[in-house]
Order: sequence, then C-alpha cells, then structure tokens
Amino acid sequence: MSKPIIAIVGRPNVGKSTLFNKLAGERISIVEDIPGVTRDRIYADIEWRGRKMLLVDTGGIEPKTDDLIKQYMRDQAQIAVESADVIVFMTDLKAGLTADDKDIAIFLIKSGKPVILCVNKVDSIGELPYGYYEFYELGFDGDPVALSALHGTGSGDLLDRAVELLPEEIEEEDETDRIRVAVIGKPNAGKSSIINRMLGENRLIVSNIPGTTRDAIDTNLENEFGAYTLIDTAGIRRQSRIEDRIEKYSVLRSKAAVDRADVCLILIDGTEGITEQDEKIAGIAHESGKASIVVVNKWDTVEKDNKTVQEFTKKIYDSLGYMTYAPLLFVSAKTGQRVQKLYELINQVHANASRRITTGMLNDLLNDAMIRVQPPSDKGRRLKIYYMTQTGTNAPEFVIFCNDIELFHFSYRRYLENCLRDVFDFTGTPIKLVIRQKGDDPE
Repeated sequence: MSKPIIAIVGRPNVGKSTLFNKLAGERISIVEDIPGVTRDRIYADIEWRGRKMLLVDTGGIEPKTDDLIKQYMRDQAQIAVESADVIVFMTDLKAGLTADDKDIAIFLIKSGKPVILCVNKVDSIGELPYGYYEFYELGFDGDPVALSALHGTGSGDLLDRAVELLPEEIEEEDETDRIRVAVIGKPNAGKSSIINRMLGENRLIVSNIPGTTRDAIDTNLENEFGAYTLIDTAGIRRQSRIEDRIEKYSVLRSKAAVDRADVCLILIDGTEGITEQDEKIAGIAHESGKASIVVVNKWDTVEKDNKTVQEFTKKIYDSLGYMTYAPLLFVSAKTGQRVQKLYELINQVHANASRRITTGMLNDLLNDAMIRVQPPSDKGRRLKIYYMTQTGTNAPEFVIFCNDIELFHFSYRRYLENCLRDVFDFTGTPIKLVIRQKGDDPE
C-alpha cells in the first residue's frame, strides 16, 4: 500500500508552495509572488516522528472563475483532496478572511476529510495578532495553526497535528524495481496527454496552451508490464522565448528531472516534424547518459502514404545523428495507438542500460575487433590496447587501457563502440568509453 497523503490547498498566493518547500527540505515547487504559479500537483516524500508521508502541493483554488487554466487548477486540487488522508488548508493573515476562503472551507468540510486550518504569514512571536482569530469563523475543529511558511515557524506544530490525524501505519511499497520515466519535449507536444493515456485517468492538466505544466510531476503506475514512476516535465522552450523567471525555473527543473530518470521519452510533435529545439532537448538526455526512446506523437493526424514512416524515420535519425541507438515509436495519445508498446520498450532500454558484461567477454570481443581492424598508428608508433573492463551502468561505461591516448583516434573509438553494440544489445542506451594509458587506475 502507498504512503498516507497530505495535500496542501488554498487560494492562490497564500504560501502553499513556500510551505511545501520548507517541509520537503528543498526547492521542489516553484515559488514566486505571482498567483497561479503552481498549476499541477507536486509530490514529495517527507518523514516526521517516524511516519513517512507523501506531501502534495496544489494550484490555488478560485471557486468562481471563468479562466480556463484556473478551472483546470481547481479540478486538479479537487483530485488531490479526494486522494488525501489529511488536508492542510492555508489562509493568509495579511489578506484576512475572504469570501473564497469561506467557499473553500465549505468544499473541504463536505469532503469529510480531516482538515488542518493554517493561518500563514504570522511573523510575530508571542501574542497572536487580532486578525488570526477571525479564521475561527470557518468552523474547523481545533485551533488554527499559526505559522510563517517563509521562516518555518509553526511547521513543527503543523506536522505534529498531521501525524495525529493520519490513519494507522500503512505498509510501504517496495520501490526497488520501479523504473523512473521522464517525459520531455517542447511545449504542446502532448507530454501530459501521453501520461494521462498511460495512467488511464486525467491525472495531469491537459490543454492546448504551451507551458501549462511548469513543474516536474512524479506519478506512480503499476500494471502487467511492471512498476513505473512517470515524470511529466515542463515543456522546454527556446531560451530566447523564455520571458519570465518562472519559465526559466521550469527549464532547470526539466533538466533536473532527466537527471532523476532511468529512461527518457523524447516526445516529438508528428504534425511539425523534428525541429532544432527537439534536437537540443534530445541532447539533454544523451549528455546525461540516459536510456531514451524517441516518441512521435499525434501520428493519427499526419497524412501518410507507404513511404511516410520511412521518410520520417530518416529525417529524425539524420537530425539525431548522436542518438541512432534510440528506438523510434509512432503513437497517438489521443486515440491510444501504440501507446501500450511503450512499456515493452521502456523495459527493454532500461534492461540494456543496466546490463553488465564480464571482463572475459569484453576482451574476447576486443581481441576479435583488433584482428578485423588493426589499431591505428602514427609516425611508426602503433596503438596497443591491453584490455577492456566495465566500470558502470546506466549508461554502461567501459574503460580501455592502452599505451598512448593520443594514438586512440575518435574513429577507432567509434568502431569499438559499434562492435559492442553489434555483439551485445545496447539498444536505447548511450555507451561511454573511457580511454586510459597503462598505469592509470579507473576512477
């Protein structure tokens, strides 16, 4: 069973993400003094008094709004409330009790979930300000927790109250075999739609507005293929088009999501074809040494003939010359076409990235390769290769010892990498070759 869930909800700009970051101990959520920054649910594992919990940050709730994105945010917050074991309802002392606070309180009381009312931005120590007491009017059991999310004061009292309200200890699930999958790509390529199709529910906001998903979001999934953590990331835009600080934070977080992942799904919009920006995004995964799959979405809307797949494939691999190892899959998030095949590919490339080859097998391959193609020489001095050994996985790393690094031409390095790929299945994963002179030790 999963960990108990604590959801932080409230109006926009009352300090939910600031509190989330303080409790999580790191800057997981974007924090900016602009309403509506956090748009989807954000998750973090926390522990307090021996209890492990899943903390959920949500977008601000505006009960009465005609704005499409704000309606989506309200829907996502409602999903978080429905799945939560304890709800932290944040209000703002400086703004005072508002009509929206009262509407949200009614909604939370109707949910039947345990609610901890928090009054944020109480910066004074000692006697509570008069404005604090008006929040009793909301009708929740117990005293409101006075806190300053920015400084962390009162957060211990909040967590103590949360632990008291949690259900009995829940058995923690084994995450050792869970594959972390990051979905990356340009804005509006269909990243959230792909994850929703894989999950079978509208877990993430889906809209045609670029930049909707600003934070990286982790969602666990288990099915007949295995156990996965799906990471939806903010669409990575051209740097010149990033006009506000929030988008810049999102790009950094997207890159960080790739670092956390075992496998990257590089999503390309089939209606646009591969672009320079797609190449840069794919390069993030490649340079990070991540197993990757190139996924062409919206394939159902592309006009096709019997040469379309072949031509599209050639264009992609011509553009991604450094990633010809990555398998290619044409899908439609809208219709579900071939989306199920993603699981088999994810399992395959993850297994390949985790593969270990014995030193004996590697040196048999190395000897055979040198017989077929002699190592290069320069001015009468020939490259001598002594042996090869594997020093890491994810991505597979191999150290080759030789007599002179300068004689080890790039072309011969590429030749040996191709030999490794021909003999062993490294589909979907980059390979790192480290060349050392005899006498050097592997790091």
